[in-house]
Amino acid sequence: MSAAALLRSPFAISVNALGITQVTAWGTSYYCLGVLAKPIAADTGWATSTIFLGFSVALVIMGVISTTVGRLIDRLGARTVMCSGTVIVSAGLLWLSQVGSVASYLAAWAVIGVGMRCCLYDAAFAALVQVVPSRGRLAISYLTLYGAYASTVFWVIGHYLNVAYGWRGTLAIFALVNLAVCLPLNWFGLSRHEAPSLGPAPAAAKPAASKVDEGPVLTGRRRTIAIALFALIMSLNGFVFGVVSLQLVPLLEAAGLTAAAAVWVASLKGHGQFGGRVVEIFFGRNLKAMTIARIALGVLPPALIILMLARGEMALLVSFTLLMGASQGVLTIVRGAVPLALFGTEGYGAVLGLIATPILLVNAFSPSLFALIVDVVGWQSALWVLLAGSFLTWGTMELMNRWYEGAKAT
Repeated sequence: MSAAALLRSPFAISVNALGITQVTAWGTSYYCLGVLAKPIAADTGWATSTIFLGFSVALVIMGVISTTVGRLIDRLGARTVMCSGTVIVSAGLLWLSQVGSVASYLAAWAVIGVGMRCCLYDAAFAALVQVVPSRGRLAISYLTLYGAYASTVFWVIGHYLNVAYGWRGTLAIFALVNLAVCLPLNWFGLSRHEAPSLGPAPAAAKPAASKVDEGPVLTGRRRTIAIALFALIMSLNGFVFGVVSLQLVPLLEAAGLTAAAAVWVASLKGHGQFGGRVVEIFFGRNLKAMTIARIALGVLPPALIILMLARGEMALLVSFTLLMGASQGVLTIVRGAVPLALFGTEGYGAVLGLIATPILLVNAFSPSLFALIVDVVGWQSALWVLLAGSFLTWGTMELMNRWYEGAKAT
């Protein structure tokens, strides 16, 4: 396949279009409080905890509607749902830019939560599987390369927009950007689907990747058990990463770094995510999705041990941040690839919705729960909770793998 033909292929069009929309959508909605929380608090006089409560409300809404949205994606198509989600996010951001009370602020975040569930990763993964079902895992892997720097890019953009126009103007601009960038790209980027396969495709027509035999998809009772197990594993992991992602700078400060050094080291997480995803694409292509999941989950306990032993050592804390970022980056792929491998393309959107429900609810409450633990036992003792959670997650993944191998053999 020529370069021109490749660029016109549904695979390239959808991955690149959604890559741009995911960076934009994540940066303007999910990550916007990273730079706007303090300006909002300073202007309104509301407590910082109130500001972040809005984000928790959005995550709860995402969890509550997740299964319904997944079913709508299967029924109506991801293209329609994602475009609708973009419009809803834009409306929510515009509302947020005009709020004058806490009640209105929380309601605006509830609207944004509806939109985010319809147009962020879980919806995008389902969209790619609908567009290129034969190369769904590879498409998901390439898509996540874009998302590694969503927070980094839009924290910088948000900072300068806030300086120039204030937080209200910044949110209004973010709303416009979603309509101007994400809406057309979601619509036209998902307009073409790969032709139904009439036989093995020639090697030249595929991206360079080996076909991995994942085994037969699970059905019936085994399918239900596997969905429950994987949702449990990702929820346990969601607790650990929900804490580490939002409190990475305080964790690094508690480990002995100054505030400025902690911010610099925390910024390296994006490089770790990108690097982990590149390794998965080029070196994990011949490994089964379950094997990739086991490796990614197995990296986190040693990374947390490095954090606990670091005691201000810059090299160790950089290593922790890069390893944690790599693990998180690959697990984003795993969240879409394992269900595809275990359950196939049929009802894929609904399956992702079921799995996402507990994950989002855990993500909503884990930072507050961990903050309470820190208040009671202190940072160093609280790290043991994270370490225990990471070992529990990895151990449960190993048990699920054994069960799955046994289920395939019978």
